[in-house]
Amino acid sequence: MDLRTMTQSLVTLAEDNMAFFSSQGPGETARRLSGVFAGVREQALGLEPALGRLLSVAHLFDLDAETPANGYRSLVHTARCCLVHLLHKSRYVASNRRSIFFRASHNLAELEAYLAALTQLRALAYYAQHLLATNRPGRLFFEGDEGVTADFLREYVTLHKGCFYGRCLGFQFTPAIRPFLQTISIGLVSFGEHYKRNETGLGVTASSLFTSGRFAIDPELRGAEFERIIQNLDVHFWKAFWNITEIEVLSSLANMASATVRVSRLLSLPPKAFEMPLTADPKLMVTISPPLAHTGPGPVLVRLISYDLREGQDSEELSSLVRSEGPRSLELRPRPQQAPRSRSLVVHIHGGGFVAQTSKSHEPYLKSWAQELGTPILSIDYSLAPEAPFPRALEECFYAYCWAVKHCALLGLTEPPSKPGSTGERICLAGDSAGGNLCFTVSLRAAAYGVRVPDGIMAAYPATMLQSAASPSRLLSLMDPLLPLSVLSKCVSAYAGGETEDHSDSDQKALGMMGLVRRDTALLFRDLRLGASSWLNSFLELSRHKSHPNSVPVAEPMRRSVSEAALAQPEGLLGMDSLKSLTLHDLSLRGSSETADTPELSLSAETLGPSTPSAVNFLLGPEDAPEEAEARDEPRELSTKDRVCSVGSAFPEGFHPRRSSQGSIRMPLYSLPIVKNPFMSPLLAPDSMLQTLPPVHIVACALDPMLDDSVMFARRLRSLGQPVTLHVVEDLPHGFLSLAALCRETRQAAALCVERIRLVLNPPGPSAPTTPPV
Repeated sequence: MDLRTMTQSLVTLAEDNMAFFSSQGPGETARRLSGVFAGVREQALGLEPALGRLLSVAHLFDLDAETPANGYRSLVHTARCCLVHLLHKSRYVASNRRSIFFRASHNLAELEAYLAALTQLRALAYYAQHLLATNRPGRLFFEGDEGVTADFLREYVTLHKGCFYGRCLGFQFTPAIRPFLQTISIGLVSFGEHYKRNETGLGVTASSLFTSGRFAIDPELRGAEFERIIQNLDVHFWKAFWNITEIEVLSSLANMASATVRVSRLLSLPPKAFEMPLTADPKLMVTISPPLAHTGPGPVLVRLISYDLREGQDSEELSSLVRSEGPRSLELRPRPQQAPRSRSLVVHIHGGGFVAQTSKSHEPYLKSWAQELGTPILSIDYSLAPEAPFPRALEECFYAYCWAVKHCALLGLTEPPSKPGSTGERICLAGDSAGGNLCFTVSLRAAAYGVRVPDGIMAAYPATMLQSAASPSRLLSLMDPLLPLSVLSKCVSAYAGGETEDHSDSDQKALGMMGLVRRDTALLFRDLRLGASSWLNSFLELSRHKSHPNSVPVAEPMRRSVSEAALAQPEGLLGMDSLKSLTLHDLSLRGSSETADTPELSLSAETLGPSTPSAVNFLLGPEDAPEEAEARDEPRELSTKDRVCSVGSAFPEGFHPRRSSQGSIRMPLYSLPIVKNPFMSPLLAPDSMLQTLPPVHIVACALDPMLDDSVMFARRLRSLGQPVTLHVVEDLPHGFLSLAALCRETRQAAALCVERIRLVLNPPGPSAPTTPPV
């Protein structure tokens, strides 16, 4: 059924039901039922033209005709799901309203919940139209002044969200997912109560999380509490909640349902420097230093998973690296005969918003991968934010990747003498969400160091844009129970090093006067230190370039703190006021002509020197750059703020979306400068860096708030002639890999990821020549 026909059918049914209940006397329930159908009619008539306009241009933002996916399409699809549900419910009411078994109160509550959802979806449709009118043609992310973006987010986050977390929870997803989401939502609000009483993960039992009866039986109460939690609790709460899956009882249950493997060992890689050959000239070596950022040298934890015990995996050298995990630390089960060495390796980097989870959380599906692929898997347990912000995770993942390439024999892989120091055949980097981001940046760093890059990357629903930029798929975070915008923003802020203590009024009272003085004094000294470090780095950088105008920069290790590195970016020379007005186009790197042929770490983000802010346009193709330069030279008729005007003007007269009753949301509205670093936001990397990536296979979710990250990244790679595939699965949430055993749809999506990895490990060979007929 097309959108217009569906809307007309819904309006007809709403008018019929409205007339019926209006004639049922002065009863409160009948009055509310008549009013809710009047509201459904009004919102449906107002929503249909907005969705039609979005749908008419949505194809312009697709990767290609075979991949019809972007945030505009997803928003229309979500609104259609809500309309379909209301259509079915309206038909049910029309057919059963005279029955003595008709539950008027129950149906009223459901209709009111979905009317609230429809109202909010109409607001999102107007926001999407606003983005469509403001953005450059074909661009999904807003590229204007960051102050305007902050105004947009400030307006957006005031919208009411509780209706999406109560009766309407997960209505946009496949039905098999909804019971799981309901269980998670009950667990979340119950955990929130424990957390509020200072009972974090260690003090909460698995059974206590799901026994809060009042939240289970009252969806409206659950939705309101869910909204309060996502708006007010800090990143430490989400870290504790997301790590619930690592409680011994839950992890044991998950492993019981997963494949049985012969090897599952947690290894601790010592922080020792080693040398790797350059791919351009294997006679030359480059030193791979251990991770240094923030906490100094430290071991890197990795988990080796192999379905079969292979030669080398039971060696004394590897056993010396094993780290105890308690009663299940050693799952090595020797067999009478060892399997031959593998000709491929999967290096896996887990997701978790950069702040939570480990390889243990992802072990169930990794065991299935090891069985299906028949290859060892090395999963990296990188340090997590906010305790270890950028670039610590990148350093550890890169170090572990290089260690795997260097010590392939210990992992049960072949090592032919023709390629000393490298694995025998194929290496695939695989990761989900934040892990997908790290897969891209590890590969970029490997290219910058000149060492072997992986043979391919499989990234599931990756985050490629960490800057606070509005996009149509980001609007879906208003209703997404797994990736609300405020939570996503807090995770990014923690990874960028901007997570600070946020005290409520009650907490401030608890601190007392001296406590507040101590806290504010500490923050003052922190700001002074960062300002001094920014000035010193800028001064030294400027002096170096004045004294050596034509010299090639020499790389330095990423030893500075994240804030120092952010403030020492090229934009630091423009002054702090300029930092607030930087746009997506302002990230400037050293020209590719200066760095393309230098084996030193010339492409590494930590060695970037100052340049003109408009030197590189990262979201436009090379052919568009001259026109944009000319446009900047000519006087503009309207400024960005003039074109955007007020965000509230996106709504037509008389339409008022529902606002949140939970007070102001605690989330950063301005991005820290460091998030524009291409090693944090690979979508912002210059062409010269992206051209070093191996073939990329992306598996995204149509209903994921980060869908546009995948679409725009694939479009950039495609414009550069880089091999890239994008497959978008329908009706599944972000993080479906962790739900692989839940239902048929998640199993199929997980199998698609395995298929993409197999394409990297076993690329299709050239077709054999056909013999001409005699």
